[in-house]
This record gives sequence, C-alpha cells and structure tokens, in this order.
Amino acid sequence: MRDIHCHILPGVDDGARNLDESLAMLAAAKAAGVTSIVCTPHVRDPYFDYDKMWAAYDLLVAHADGFPIQMGFEVNHDKLMDLGMRWVDYLHFDGSDEFLLELSSSATEVEFSDYERTIFELQGMGYVVIIAHPERYRAVQKNPDVAKRLARMGCKLQASADYVDGGRLRRERKPARRLFEDGMYDYIASDAHRAWHYDCLRRAMEQNGRDLA
Repeated sequence: MRDIHCHILPGVDDGARNLDESLAMLAAAKAAGVTSIVCTPHVRDPYFDYDKMWAAYDLLVAHADGFPIQMGFEVNHDKLMDLGMRWVDYLHFDGSDEFLLELSSSATEVEFSDYERTIFELQGMGYVVIIAHPERYRAVQKNPDVAKRLARMGCKLQASADYVDGGRLRRERKPARRLFEDGMYDYIASDAHRAWHYDCLRRAMEQNGRDLA
C-alpha cells in the first residue's frame, strides 16, 4: 500500500517536528500496512524551503532502514502561481510524472475555472495531476459535480483519511462519503502530520477497500 501524501519529513512544515517524530510516523505507517511512502511537504507559505526539504528527505532516508521513500510535494495552487510554472519540473514526485496539487478550501465554483487552466497546462507538460483532498473544498461540498468535472479533465482524486473523523476542517465526512459512493476517488492517503493519523488511514482503508492506495 503506497501512501502518496504525508508530512513525514522532519522540521520542514506543520508535520513531523524532528527526526524522532518522523521515525514514529514511519513505524505507525508500517503498522497500518503501508509499504511505501511519498513525502509531500507543503509548497505554501510559510513553509516552503526547497533545499531544506530535500535535506530533510535525505536525513529520513538515511534512518529508514531501506524502507521505500519517494520525494514529492503538496503544491498549493496560489503558491505555484507565485513561483511560476517554471517550478513545476522541480515539484513533481521524484522519478514519476505525478503532481500533487492543493486547491483553496474556500474557493467558489466559479474560481475553479482558474484551476482548470493550470491543470490543462500541467497536463500539457506531461504530468498526471492528483487533486489533494477534494472533500475539503467548499465548492465540492456544495456541488459534487465540481469534483466530477475535475475527474473528467483527467485528474486523479485523493481522499485524506482523516475524513473518517470529520476531517481537518470538521466537515469532510459527508462529502467524502458521497464521492466514495460515486466512485470518484483514485487514492486514499494518510495526509499524516502525526503518528496517530495512520490509525485514520487504517480505518479508511477498511471502510473503502485496499484498491485505493
């Protein structure tokens, strides 16, 4: 089971605060059945430091006893617009064509047209766009067809496992269940910031099947 979205790198964002916490998260991931991890630190203010993130990745790999760990990023759309599209080739999953894109939780359905332009550009560059936690976006909560439109564009949709407890914003359980019922998700990921978040992943996988990892 591959966890494609987690904040396990030590000391780079609001996830693991140090190497000890990273290794505790790694142990919890293994206990939940995870067999490989994509590290996806936040590419958004105030956290983004590209060199520091790669250094944290190298540190974790050196202490992971050979566990398969891949470098990636969770790229906030607004931050990508600030950085410029020239950064895209540095922010995909290392060694693959996958690109994890985070949209604004408060964006309206009308504002999603801006995201669509960026998505088409990313796809034109050869990337598979994965949309992080659509259940968290207010536009999707109000109208699930917004998520369906993203899927029709060729995006992959990733549920964050904490929806089982209501989600980070405490209103994600219902929209997530609706998207699961409609068969919209391609992945469930931990989006783990602490070791105990892997219990959410275990429960989410039990509820929705192990083919979404």
